[in-house]
Parts: sequence; structure tokens; C-alpha cells
Amino acid sequence: MKKWLAIPIVLIFLYLVCHTTPELSLRSHVGYMGYFKSAFTSSIVEDEYHNKMDKKKLQKDNAKCYTLTKPPIEEATQGVLRNFKVKKVGFLYYTDYYGEL
Repeated sequence: MKKWLAIPIVLIFLYLVCHTTPELSLRSHVGYMGYFKSAFTSSIVEDEYHNKMDKKKLQKDNAKCYTLTKPPIEEATQGVLRNFKVKKVGFLYYTDYYGEL
């Protein structure tokens, strides 16, 4: 019985850890997308362009944009997955792809 209880507790703990900082949220999101190499090797910097241009929208969403320095390339469209929006909800951070422009 204890083993069955331990599995959900460990999964919940991992979920919380993966969403405690913007960087961890972004890295886990890119990893979930299937780009494990980019998730661990790419540096993360604030996307000054999108943060400045979409300031009102991002403030409304309680979010910031970040850029990967070594972004993954999507195989189907050959698009570069460089910019991501990280939204803060409570004490957790959630990431979505933001696009190029």
C-alpha cells in the first residue's frame, strides 16, 4: 500500500520542482516537447525585444519572455523554437512557445 502512495507523491513533487523557477519551467517544457539536448545545453536569457514590445500584454498575464541561445529546430517546419513566454501563477511558473515576431 505504501508503494502505491509513494508513486503519486513523487510525481507531484517532481511536477512542483519542475515549475518552481522560470528557468526550470522552460527547460522542462522544452524537454517535454522532445528536445532534451536543447533543454539541458542551451542558455536562457530574457527576451528584451518581446518584453518591451508586448509589455502591457505580458504584465496583464503576469509573464515574461525568454530566449534560448541554442534553440531546437522543429523537424516538420524547420522552424526555430527560440522564444518562450513564462507565466507565473501563484508560486508556480508555466511555459508556452511564444514565436519569433
